[in-house]
Formats: sequence, structure tokens, C-alpha cells
Amino acid sequence: MAPVARCILLPALCEWVSPHGCTEGSCYPATGNLLIGRAVNLTATSTCGLNGPEQYCIVSHLQSDKCFECSSQHRYDPYRHRNSHRIENVIYLMDRNGDTWWQSVNGECENVGIRLNLEAEFHFTHLIMKFKTFRPAAMIIERSADFGRTWRPYRYFASNCTKTFPGVSANGLHHINDVICEERYSDIEPSTNGEVIYKVLDPAIHVKDPYSLDIQELLRITNLRINFTKLNTLGDDLLDRRFDVLQKYYYALYELVVRGSCFCYGHASECAPVPGVDARENGMIHGRCVCKHNTEGLNCERCRHFHHDLPWRPAEVENPHTCRECNCNGHSTQCHFDMAVYLATGNISGGVCDDCQHNTMGRNCETCQPFYYQDPVRDIRDPRVCVACDCDPVGSLEGGVCDSHTDLDMGMIAGQCRCKAHVKGTRCDDCKEGYYGLSQNDPLGCQPCNCDPRGIIMMGAPCDQISGDCSCKRYVTGRYCNQCLPEYWGLSNDLAGCRQCDCDFGGAFNNRCVMENGQCDCRRHLIGRQCSEVQPGYFCAPLDFYKYEAEDATGHSPGDSALEPTLSHTVTWTGPGFARVKDGAGLVLTIDNIPYAMEYDIMIRYEPESTEDWEAIVSITSVQLPSSLRCGNLLPTEQLYTVTLPFCFEPSNRYVVAIRFQRHGVSHRHLTAFILIDSLVLIPKYTELPGLQGTEPEAEQRREEMIRYMCLDSFMITPMPVLAEMCSKLICSISSIIHDGALPCQCDPQGSVSGECDKVGGQCRCKPNVMGRRCDQCAPGTYGFGVSGCTACDCHSEGSSSHQCDPASGQCQCRPGATGRQCSDCQPGQWGFPSCSHCQCNGHADICDSRTGECRDCRDDTAGHLCERCVDGFFGNPVLGSGEHCRPCPCPGNPGSDHFNGDSCQADHTSNQIICNCKQGYTGSRCDQCAPGHYGNPEQPGGQCLPCRCNGNIDTQDAESCDPRTGQCLKCQYHTDGPSCAHCQHGYYGNALAHDCRRCTCVTAGTLQSACSDGQCHCDRQTGACACRENVAGHNCDECAPNHWNYGQDRGCESCRCDPQHAVGSHCNMFTGQCHCHPGFGGKQCTECEQFHWGDPQVQCQECNCHPLASEMAQCDRLTGVCECREGATGTRCEECARGFTGDFPACVQCHPCFQLWDDAVCQIKRDLEHIQYTAQKILESGATPVVGDTRIGELERKLKEVQDLITEIALTDGRMMGVTRELNTTAEEERALRRTLSNLERELRDINATVAYKQNLLDDYLTSGFTGSKLHQEREAEEKCNASVSGPLSPVEQSKETRAITEDLLDASKDNFLRALAAQNKSLNELQQKAHDLDKKVHHLSHKVGRAGCPDSRCGGTGCRDDWGNSVCGGEGCNGTVSASVTALNLARNATDSLNAANEELQGVLKDIASLTLDVKNQAMNTLEKAQKKKDHFENNNKKLKDFIKKIRDFLTEEGADPESIEKVALQVLAITLPVNRTTLDKMVMQIKDSLSNLSNIEGVVNQTAQHISRAKELLDKAKEAK
Repeated sequence: MAPVARCILLPALCEWVSPHGCTEGSCYPATGNLLIGRAVNLTATSTCGLNGPEQYCIVSHLQSDKCFECSSQHRYDPYRHRNSHRIENVIYLMDRNGDTWWQSVNGECENVGIRLNLEAEFHFTHLIMKFKTFRPAAMIIERSADFGRTWRPYRYFASNCTKTFPGVSANGLHHINDVICEERYSDIEPSTNGEVIYKVLDPAIHVKDPYSLDIQELLRITNLRINFTKLNTLGDDLLDRRFDVLQKYYYALYELVVRGSCFCYGHASECAPVPGVDARENGMIHGRCVCKHNTEGLNCERCRHFHHDLPWRPAEVENPHTCRECNCNGHSTQCHFDMAVYLATGNISGGVCDDCQHNTMGRNCETCQPFYYQDPVRDIRDPRVCVACDCDPVGSLEGGVCDSHTDLDMGMIAGQCRCKAHVKGTRCDDCKEGYYGLSQNDPLGCQPCNCDPRGIIMMGAPCDQISGDCSCKRYVTGRYCNQCLPEYWGLSNDLAGCRQCDCDFGGAFNNRCVMENGQCDCRRHLIGRQCSEVQPGYFCAPLDFYKYEAEDATGHSPGDSALEPTLSHTVTWTGPGFARVKDGAGLVLTIDNIPYAMEYDIMIRYEPESTEDWEAIVSITSVQLPSSLRCGNLLPTEQLYTVTLPFCFEPSNRYVVAIRFQRHGVSHRHLTAFILIDSLVLIPKYTELPGLQGTEPEAEQRREEMIRYMCLDSFMITPMPVLAEMCSKLICSISSIIHDGALPCQCDPQGSVSGECDKVGGQCRCKPNVMGRRCDQCAPGTYGFGVSGCTACDCHSEGSSSHQCDPASGQCQCRPGATGRQCSDCQPGQWGFPSCSHCQCNGHADICDSRTGECRDCRDDTAGHLCERCVDGFFGNPVLGSGEHCRPCPCPGNPGSDHFNGDSCQADHTSNQIICNCKQGYTGSRCDQCAPGHYGNPEQPGGQCLPCRCNGNIDTQDAESCDPRTGQCLKCQYHTDGPSCAHCQHGYYGNALAHDCRRCTCVTAGTLQSACSDGQCHCDRQTGACACRENVAGHNCDECAPNHWNYGQDRGCESCRCDPQHAVGSHCNMFTGQCHCHPGFGGKQCTECEQFHWGDPQVQCQECNCHPLASEMAQCDRLTGVCECREGATGTRCEECARGFTGDFPACVQCHPCFQLWDDAVCQIKRDLEHIQYTAQKILESGATPVVGDTRIGELERKLKEVQDLITEIALTDGRMMGVTRELNTTAEEERALRRTLSNLERELRDINATVAYKQNLLDDYLTSGFTGSKLHQEREAEEKCNASVSGPLSPVEQSKETRAITEDLLDASKDNFLRALAAQNKSLNELQQKAHDLDKKVHHLSHKVGRAGCPDSRCGGTGCRDDWGNSVCGGEGCNGTVSASVTALNLARNATDSLNAANEELQGVLKDIASLTLDVKNQAMNTLEKAQKKKDHFENNNKKLKDFIKKIRDFLTEEGADPESIEKVALQVLAITLPVNRTTLDKMVMQIKDSLSNLSNIEGVVNQTAQHISRAKELLDKAKEAK
């Protein structure tokens, strides 16, 4: 069974009684009178007769007894205390006759109150009071929800709210909780049984949610108070305050009903007595809710114990909001609600458990406490689910806390210990890999090993977990394996960890290096990581570095001499050459530059002159005793050695080596036996050096490499071969040990190319003809050591006795008769070596060139190869024997003076004159004038001619280009100007010095007028910038300045003045001034709305949206937005038919002319009635009633009679209009007949179209055959005939046109239907018109092709050519044009003319038929028009009478003295007038008339359309004739 709602007075609050009770929604206790059972809680501040009987009276003229007694000392009893009027009497109607009520003390009219105190919170719905006396003139209903501590008003009641309660609104209830003042229950009537009803929720105000907190708060009360603040009286108490007057004024209340219910928030369907309240009366509404939905409290205002998982809420109709039990997993019996938790869970659960047991914690006791974890095999509700952690407190965090539960996403495992950062293990009792020293005091647990990952063996266990020592790789050492072993470097991830230093055994002091970069400790001037490279400017000494030249030896025997090798000899020596030592002689050498104490092998380099064997006896003597450890065991005695035995030399000692050479195996010495000794060489015994001696593998390998690569043998061979790379490296190491580093190159700065030398040997790069290791001496056969090297001696082979020369001067050794440095010249005064002869110089020189014989130092002002001519500036014949000599040229002065301006001169024997050859800038026979382009005073001594300073801008060949005296420039070229032609002419600009003067390009429209003359403007002579007008910019003044426009004005350009808010920028079009506007804005300056918009651009711009068919233009009024409508349309956007037009928009049709007459009358009546209304309103406002006599009233009655008669006449007129309607129907039938006739005309027009198409084809054929305008005269005559037959004044077509003009205003009923029928025909005619238009174009083009050029000279003429008399000239005999070609087509054109004439006759016949049919239509329309005209006249008469009557009424109303009664009578009479038909019938008739009239208008369109077709056909005929 469906639920049934029981509502009492208040639709918004109902008690729902449903089969399920409170299980599926809200439930509410029964509503009743809250006063029942609470008489003791109902009090009044004033009650009559409480202290004894009191007299009171009533206000009544119907009862004889008007005064009675009130005695309220006892409760009301119908038998003994019927005059008791206590407040509890209002609860029950104790007497059905109405003898029980509450009554106040007499005369107490203010501040009398009734109060109800409730023992709990209740829902108060409404209140009903029924008064015995007058209802109070003012009263207040108040409530309290806190047991009387605070009070708030429900409603104010007063007979005059504004006066009684000025601060309370009296404008009615707008919101359900508004506090207002109400006046309807405070009237003085009725005098008894008056009621006051107050509803907390006014039914007139819709309540969306009656269970919202605001509504619940509005209904909730604990106390209710009614204050009577003013009593309604008759007013006599104001004048007389005597007791007998006040006896009848008091408050008396029959009944008081306070409806409400127990306030349970929808969680209870019944209520029980509140504890301590013993009242049990029938019908009593108790105050303690019997709570459901797991709620509790006096009003079910909270959830019951352990049911706080959801927030407490009032129940709703379909949601009881049951309080849910907390989920504590059996570990707690207490909980509370937390709103923050509830919101965080998405409004799912908000219960928080309190006092969790069994080592649990959390909102639901779902997690274990610290130092406990959840046993995964036990249920969460098991009391033993939490197990103590087993973690080592030394290595675990927080003293041994473990994971409370398993959560793989968070990396948690139940019971898993949380180790310190550097600790691992299930119990956190081991250090992690890479850490050591587990300690409780260490916050991280263990210390990092800090092993260098590059130096350890295993990454997994880099160090000992107890000591922290790292496990190092093979060549790595240190606690942290971060250092290399000695003689190793470059700690890296290599398998061995470090690499060997591999220092050069000679270049480095030892084999140790820097660990980071492997740099060895190098000896002096050695570089590189291994010290194996030589510093630039230094070198390594070769094994034969210590050599001593035999040429420098001392102690030669008397027969010894030095030998210079020949240039063609292969170089096998060192130094300048050899020492030639005879048999038995010797050499003595001094050695004092030993660098290192060790044994040296002695090697002598020599070349034999014979095939005999030689031997050398060497004697070495040390000046000082040996002091080194190596050589200290040898005695300083002279010893004899062969060159194959080594000798120990030491530094800081000087040795004398004496060598004697002799032939081997002979006993006697030969004086002619010689040996060539080059040098003595000391080669160190390198096997004694560190790194090369001993049995170490490295030393043995180096010794083996010295032998394998023949490093020592290379120095025994002459010439010495190129050393192997390995030899260079080993020798460099040996040299570094011997010399404690590298040796400086010391290249001679004059003889060497640079300061660097060879890495091994130290040989510098010498300049040409320079030799020596240091490039410090000239090679043999050269001399003059200097910055350019040495110069070859080049001694002449015939004049010199030797190829050698002096090393300093280069002087060769000359043979007799030869002279000069090279011994290649003759003696002075001779030439032609070696066949010398005397010089020939004409007696003017003593010496000549030794090779060419050219004379030198010619005297007597002569010159030439043989001194055979005069020098420049002299003239004459100086040849020996001529008898002449050289004389100075007179140009004009002598040579050498300050007045000589010539270069040379010659004698002209024919004229016996001296001709001068002038210097540049001079001219004249004596060079006494300045040449063109020069100026000065050359005729004066000391004067000179200088070039004119015109900057190259004159013609230097023009004598008048500059002034010959002052040098002023006179004829500047290249558009230059000025005394020196140094700047550009006026009107030109550029660089005059570079011949770059260009004409100014100023635009006249933008340049100042003062800077322009004769159409040419001037500009800056340097830059070309023009003088622009105001706000004009550009180099040439050819544009407006930014943000300006209107270029070309005298005052310059104007500012754009673009709106800063509505324009894209401040720039605009230079010529129009149009700014670039944002969308929605327009106008030149963007200060208006854009096109097709309107409004205030500062506020808003709106689109016009003018109807495209009904508006004159798309743009509306920019201020109002009103569109300009075409005739027949109206509205802001022209979107509806205008007044006086009908139909479906936009097909608006003008109403019949009668509409205007009726419309004028109706509008006039409307205005008159408005005037009457205005006059009546003025009379009512003024209160004046005009006096009207019987005569005036009689006149009004007569006028009313006239109105009645007029209405009757209108009824008759309506009947006549019905007759007109019938006649119009007849006309419609006739119109249909006309339509059938027009259909026949349509078929005839199709035939005409076919004929015209046939003629069009003929014309096309004629056009393709070609014809000219020579026969145009004949064709014009044919055209005139055709026009006369078709469009003449007496033609049938013209007569049909006149007839049509008469009937076109009447026949307009079938326009649309006829047009639809003629749609196909219209399309055909349009196509024909287009073809005719194309034909016209072709004829026009053909006319142009006839010819226009040479009209005056051509006898054939052409189109547009005329003779002297004005006649056209085109074509003729002998003319080869289109005219001649068209003669052949003349016959065809005549045939076409005949065909056209025949077609014209056919057309005339058709038009005659049309004219006859049109005449019949005309007659019928004229008859209809006459009938309509008669009806129109009748209507106009009736309308005139009506207007006259209305005028009479208006005059009456506007006359003075018209009283309201008379006006009212007139108005009633007018309103009582009824038409013979109702409004609906009349409207229907008017619409029928409009339809008929609109149908008639179609005939005019049909006739017009037919006229247009005929006109088009005539035009086509005309064009065809013109084409002939």
C-alpha cells in the first residue's frame, strides 16, 4: 500500500505514515495542541478577579445586561465558579455555550502577555486565537529556543504597522524567515469571535527543503510568548479615564491553540514524557523522543554511544541518515566523530576509535603500536594480532621500530626492521656494503669505507667491516686505495689500477712521477711527461759531439800545412777542411771541456793521399791530478795508446793530446808522404752510464737496441747516415745524463734562420753560404758574414789565381793586368775585360764602364753613352770635332735659376729659333705662360704655375675653365659649384670630390614650397635630405610621419587621432586616414561602431541585423539601431509588415484603400476616448462637479439618438458590403476565365519564341559569312519599316499598350499563378536576350575590325571616317576590306529581311488577338469598378456622418460645465452600441476583401510581364535589322 500523507494546515510539514516506519526514511511524531497537559506551564501577566471579584462591562446595544462579575480565585467550575476566567480556560472549551475564556484586568491595555513554557524542544507549526472582545490593536508573537534566555519575534500585528512598529517592514512576506508586521488581524471588527491565525511557514512562500537547518531552526521553540501591546477601543477612553469607562476595555480570549509536535529531527515516530513530568492527559504531545536510527537525546540530537562513524544529521524523506557503529576491529568500545577525517575519506567514514587495546592504534585500531607489527597469519580482530618487533637497537631506527604491516606499494613488510641508513640485515645488525664499524651512537649506523672505486678490487665488499681497510688493486696503495705505488701514476678503473711512470732513464732524475698526471722529474731543459722531449732552443749532444778540428791544432812540425778541399769534392770533413800532415809529423790538441767523468773512445777522422797504411801514436797528459772517483785510479803520466783503447776523462781538468802520424811498417820517413787529418773525436763509453749498465732487463734491452739499430756505428761512417728514431731517443737520454740536461742551441742570430736547432746534434738552420753547428762562419769560397749570410767570392777564373777570397773584404788574388775585387776588371781608362781597350768619350770624360764602355762623369753639360749630347736644359752639338759646345736653354731663364720652366729645348734651324719643351703646367715658346688648368705668374723670376684647385671638376684642356692668374674655378663640371668646385650645385647633392653629385629627388607634394622653384626642389647638398612640410617624413618627403595622414596638403600631414582603445595602433592609412580598428568598431578614427553595427562604442556595439529584403540598406541608425525600411515593412529591423499592409512577411501586400478610412476613424475614436479618460481623471482629482442644466442634458440625449441612428446606418452598410462581397466573387470567376485566355496567349508566345530562334540562327550564319557597314543604309530602311509595323503609333501593339494602361490597375488577381505558368517562357526569353547581347558585342567588334587608322589618307575610309561634307566613308571599288567581302552576302541579307517581315506580320496578328482579349477584360473590369466606386461613395458618406457624430461628442466633452454624470451617461451609451455582426465575423469579411483585392493585383503584373516580353521581342527585331 502506498504511503499516505497527513497534513495539518501546513503543506510543507507533513507526517508520513509508511509501512516501513522509520527504517527507510524520516519519521515524525504526531502533531497536536501543545497546550494539552501543560496548563501549569501556561501563564498570563494579567487575569481579572485573581484577588477578588471585579466588575466588567461589555460593548453591546443588543443585550440588556451589560456589566458582569469576574472572580478567578478558583479554577473554573460550571456549577460553582462559572465566573472564573483564568488562562487555562483557553485550552479546553469547557462550556459548549462559550462561557469559558481568559480575561485580563480592566483598563490594562498595554504589555499584557501570555507565555507557554515547554519542558523540551518542540516543533511549532501554527497558532490560532479566538477573542471574546475586540482583537488587539497591536500584538507580538515571540519565541525562545533556549528556555527563555533569549527571545526573537515571529510576527508583529497592528492596525497601523507604520505608526505602531515603525522599524518593522509592512510590505508583505518575501522570504520564509522575514519578520514583518501584518494588519489584517488587528481591525476593530468583529467585536467578538475574531480570530488571529499565524503559520510559521506561510503556504504562499515556496520552501525548497522543509528539513533544512534554517527551517528547522525557524520551527524549533522551547518557549512561546504573546504580547498584547495595544487594545482596540471606541476612543472614549482617550477623553475619559474613569473607572466605569475602562470597565469595558480588556483582553478576553475564548480559545488558544498552539499546534506543534515533538522535535526529533525525523529520527522518531513517537514521543514519551520527559523525565520529571508526570502529566499524562489524553492527547498530550510529550517532549522526549523515542529515538530510532541509532540516535539518542531528548530530541534525538546526537548519535548513540559507539555509533559515530557518520555525522549526526536530521533524517530526510528517503534518507534516514542512520548513525553507523564505529569500526574498531574489536579492540575498543569507545569512539568519537571527527569531521576532518570524514571529509578526508570523501564523506564515507568519520569515526575515530578511542583507547585502543591489544597494542593497537589508529582511527579504527587497525594498526599496531610502535615496536609491534601485525601478524600476517592472524585476523585483524584477533587480540594477539600485534607481535613485538625483534630489531637490533644498535642498527635500527627509533630504537628498534619495525614495519607495522605489509604494504608492497610502500615497501613495507610486517615485522621488517627499519635499519639506519648504512645498516642492513633482518635485525639491522650488519653494515651495508661499502660501510664498516656498526655503532649505536652513529645516527647512520655505520661509517662509509670511502674507498676510491678506481683502486679497489671488488665493488661489493670494498673494505673490511671491522677495520675499514680497503682492498687495493696491484699497483694501488693507501688505506682508501686512492694512491698509486711509487713509479706508478694515473689511478683509474683499469685492472691494475695505475700505470707505470716509464720516465726517460736519461731525461728524468729517476723513475718516479706525479700520481695525478704522471709527470716525471725532468732534468734541465727537458720537457714532456716522460722527460723525453727537448725544450725549444736546446738539443741533445750526439756521440761525436766532442770533436777537435786538426786545423786548430798547435805544435805543427815545420813541414805541416793546411789543405783546403775543392768545391767539387764530396764533403767528408768537418770544419774548414783538413790538416795535411807529413810522415813522422804530429798534432797537439788541448781538451778542457769534458762534461762527465767516464771513459771515452778516441777516434781520429782522416783521408789518405796514398794507399799506404798509417798509424797514430797518441800521448795524453792531464794538467791536474784526477780527482773523480771514476778516473782517480790512473796516474798522470804520459802513456801511449792506440786509437782503439778508451781513456778516462773527467771535468774540471785540462788534457794535452799529442798525436804523431807515421806510415805503418816502414823504418824511414818519406818527405813527400802526407796524410789528411780532419779531426779528433771523443766518444763516451755509454755502457758505464746509469740505465745502460748492469744486468737489469731494461739496461740489457737498451744496450741491445744500441747495437741493433747501429747507433754507434752511424758515427763511424762518412758521410754519417740519418739516425734511426730509436737511436735519437737513446742518444738523447745518454746526452741528458752526461750533460745533466739539454744543451742550448746558441744559434748565431746573423748566420742562422731561427734560434732553434736539430733535436740531436744541435745543428742550426744556416743562411746561404754559412756553416758551423752554430752557423757562425762563412763557408769556404764565401765572404762577408752578416745578416744575409755570406756572399760567394766569384773570383774570375782568368783574372784570379785562386777561388778563395779575403773572408772580410772578399778581395780575390788577381793576376797581373787584372784588377777589381773579383779580378775581373781592366785598368782605369780601359774596358772590355779580358780584351781591354781605351774609353771613347769625345773628350768630355776620362773613365768608362769596364764592361759596356759607357762613359762616366761626362763634363761640359754633356750626357749620353759617349758624352755625345747635351744634358736637359742645354742645346748644341758636343761631338768631338764639331766645333760646338752645349749652351743653356732660355726658357725663359737659364737652367738652375728660379726662372727656368722648361725641361729641355732644341734649335729650329729653319726658323733659327730655340723651341722650349715646358714642364707640366707651363706653355708658350719660352714657357712663360701657364697651361690650361693652371694659374700663377711664370713671366716673373721666381714665379710658378700651380694646378687650379678645382678638385678635378673642370676640363683641364679648357683654357677658360679657371682664372690663369687667381686660380678661381670658372667652369665647374659634374654638377658642382663654388670657387673650388667643392660642393654640388643647387638642386643636387652628394660628394663633389668624388664626382658624385646627383639631382635631388624631393617630392613636391611633401616639400616646403620655399624650397622649390620651377618644379624643382632643393635638398641638403651633402645628404640629399629634403626640407619636408609639417608632419611629413622620408628622405624625399614622400610619406607622412608615423601616425599622420592626408599627404600632399599645403599644411603638411594631419594627425590620425586613432582611438587609443578601439584602434589596433595609432597609425592609419596615409591617404584616407582610416585607422585599423579592433573587431566591432569602425569609423575613420575607430570612434564609431563598425559597418552594419550601432550603439555607443564606449559601452557596446550591436549588429544591425536589418532584414535584407525589407530594408533600404544594411546599415541602421548608428545611435538608435533603427533600420530604414522599405514601403510595407516596419519594426526596428524591418522584420514585420507595416500598418496598412498584410500577408506573411516579407510578402507584405498593401491593404485595400478602405482600410485607411477605417483606420483613421478608429485612431480618432481612440484619441477621443483617451481625452475623455484624461478629463474624467482631472475631474476626479479636483473634486469639482460641474453644474449641468436640463437643457444640456436634453442636448446630450439628442446627440445620443444621433449616435444610435448612425450605428443603425452602419448595420445597413454592412449588408451592402456583403453584396459587394458577392460581386467580388463573381469577378473572381471572370478572372479565372481570363487566366485560361492568358494560357492560350502563352502557347502563342512559344510559337513566337521558336520563330525568333530561327531568325537568330539565320543572323548567326550571316555573321560568319562576313558583311560590312557599306549597306547599313538599306538595312536601316528595313529597320524603320519593321519598327513602323511593330511599334508605330497606329500599330496594334501600341493600341494594346494603351488598353493595357487603362486596365492594369484593376486586373491584379492572378499575377502569381500566371507568373508560375510563364516561368519556362521567361527563361527562354532571357536566353534569347543573352544571345542578342552577344550578337551586339560581335557586331561591335566587327565594326572595330573594319578599320580606323589613316582616315585622312585612305580612300577606303573606315568606321567613323567622314568626308568634307560629313558623310560616312567606308569601302568602295578596289578596297580590300570587309565591305567588299560583304557584297557577296547582300542577297542573303535581303532574303533575311523578307523572312523578318514575314515574322513581323505573324507577330502583328498575334498582337491583334491580344488586344481584342484585353478589350473584353477592360470592359468587365470597368463594370466592376463602377460598382465598387458606388460602394465607396456610400461608405464615405457613412464615414462622414460618423466623423460628424464623433466631433459632436468631442465638442460636448471639451465644453466647460460637463458634469461627471453626463459624461458617464454618454460613455455608457457609446459602449452600449453594438454592430449588427460580431468582431470575428467582421474581421473575417475584411480578410476576404483583402484576399480578393490582392488577387486582383496579379492581373496588372501579368499585363506588365506580357508588355515586357513584347518589348524584348521588338528589341531583338531592331538589333537584327541593325545587323543587316
